[in-house]
Amino acid sequence: MTSKKPCRKSYLCLLWKRVSTITLADVRRWWLRRIPILEWGPRYKLRENILPDIISGMMLGVQQVAQGLAFAVMSSVHPVFGLYGSFFPPLLYAIFGMSRHVAMGTFAITSLISCAAVERLVPLNSSNVTNSSLNDLGLSDFEMQRIGVAAAVTFLGGVIQMSMFLLNLGCTTILLSEPVVSAMTTGAATHVVTSQVKFLLGMKIPYISGPLGMFYIYIYIFKNIKLVHIGALLLSILSLVVLILTKELNEKFKSKIRFVIPIDLTLIISTSLACYFADMPNTHEIDVVGHIPIGIPIPQAPPMDTLQHVVVEAFGVALVGYAVSIFLAYNSSKKFRYPVCENQELFAHGLSNIIPSFFFCIPNSGAPARSFLLYGIGSKTQVACLISCMLVLLVIYFVAPLLYWLPMCVLAAIIVVGLKGMLIQFRDLKKYWNVDKYDWVIWICTYLVTICFAANVGLLFGVVFSIAVGVLRLTRAKILHVVYMHEEYNTVTEDTYPELKIVSIGAPLFFLNAKKFHTEILAMNHTFITRTGSYMQKAGALLMEVPAGVSKGTFQCERHGKMTWILDCSGIPFLDYAGVLTLTQISQDLREYDTNVLFSGCSASLVKALMYCGTNCGPKHEHFFSTVRKTVDALKRKTCSGSSLEILDSSDA
Repeated sequence: MTSKKPCRKSYLCLLWKRVSTITLADVRRWWLRRIPILEWGPRYKLRENILPDIISGMMLGVQQVAQGLAFAVMSSVHPVFGLYGSFFPPLLYAIFGMSRHVAMGTFAITSLISCAAVERLVPLNSSNVTNSSLNDLGLSDFEMQRIGVAAAVTFLGGVIQMSMFLLNLGCTTILLSEPVVSAMTTGAATHVVTSQVKFLLGMKIPYISGPLGMFYIYIYIFKNIKLVHIGALLLSILSLVVLILTKELNEKFKSKIRFVIPIDLTLIISTSLACYFADMPNTHEIDVVGHIPIGIPIPQAPPMDTLQHVVVEAFGVALVGYAVSIFLAYNSSKKFRYPVCENQELFAHGLSNIIPSFFFCIPNSGAPARSFLLYGIGSKTQVACLISCMLVLLVIYFVAPLLYWLPMCVLAAIIVVGLKGMLIQFRDLKKYWNVDKYDWVIWICTYLVTICFAANVGLLFGVVFSIAVGVLRLTRAKILHVVYMHEEYNTVTEDTYPELKIVSIGAPLFFLNAKKFHTEILAMNHTFITRTGSYMQKAGALLMEVPAGVSKGTFQCERHGKMTWILDCSGIPFLDYAGVLTLTQISQDLREYDTNVLFSGCSASLVKALMYCGTNCGPKHEHFFSTVRKTVDALKRKTCSGSSLEILDSSDA
């Protein structure tokens, strides 16, 4: 008992010492780091930035409304919940996020992942729900149960992201290579297009999921092609043509006009009016959005008993959403030259999912299409997202009832055209093929796995596969580089000292490539001594491969002088115990053949490790030098003086 009291007291003293050293400046820095708007907000340049931000915010608001409605339908929940998801997450990210151009909100891929949980737990033929309505939103219990599942996915996904923030796992983004993210998002976009085909064709297609589910959907469509609704198909084709042509014109003339034609909003208004006056739901059986409640709902906790059933989808939302968002943040930071902290982005994304889940929001993330819109229009700060939130709020309170007549096929067309930026990533294949064939293979394999299974499976496969390919390339990479002395060190040439070889080690030396390094150095030594006539070449075998029962001296012959190897270790970024043992073994093996091994550019820890593992490089046999030049100069002095090369002046080390 008495032994524990001093430990507890010392711990409390240490804790108090750390707390007592915290100053007001430290507290201020912490708040500025966690709430970036407190840093850039007071320094906002009103005259320079307000007009571009207003224009960008209005254009973004139109996109948020249109895609919010569409992605909510994609999540198999009522469209109004997409409007909530277009208001709360961008508002929170503008406060806590660091990127100035990431447009937070509903996203096609996270909506598709959430849809899997909703359809699994609350299918259309569910018999556990009644048709009674709630007073606050006027929606059925069936709709509320569905959004309850989606909100649970949102909440648990945010908790996972917040846990990653607390564990400081923002640095794990190094595992996300560009080919993996590009292939995953392209494959997920293919899934999203497939999920919208039933709306574009006006068909009633049962929910199909699981491995190869996308292919089964197309098989079902081709088998039931007679069920295509001609009216919905024609309206879909017209919407697609108008959207594509207008967006191409916007892109072509964006340098000449200061605004973008709001074709999404125009199409929504025009088709809604046409559907209303022509009474298309009754005369042509065109599916429309239907009733949309007015106002913000009362906060309510997601159903906690559902969390255990949506763990897989929550991990998919957390990882896929963050992966896409952080790459958008990286792109904006590189383009506009401002810093982005990965861990702070995790914090912002976690809050942007946890808090909105209490307001019936579907999972959200940074969306490439809307972020690219901010790039193109010339947005300056997150003020553009705040302005878009104000516009969405006006829609929720005043415009929502007018969206009753919006055709579902038009929403599907808006989704498909909005995915253009991800679908055209197929062009990246040419870039990867010309630059690195391995990246091309990673892209193809990740895309195939994504379309065969799901986005979260594709992302996990891509990360593991890219790491495996990287490890394979590392183990097969060239480790040794011969330095030609007549080019690098004019004091000693191969003509004047032919039995000296300088080899630079330019790769990590650890358990994965230690054996290959050992084999390469022995093969190089064999070639070297064969050319200099120091040993006899024996049946093309490596020098150290001596038959059993035969003395190594059998392979020795007359030599011109003592051979010397200089291993330049300055290019080794790191090495482990296996790497140190390999260097030790090489030193010992070559010394048995009366060959010097000198180490240059070794760190203090490497010198200590080599001496500990038994290279016999003690004070009497000093074989360590700070640079290759000092090693060569020492060899030259010993050669000119006729001294032995085995014992070198320790002052040169």
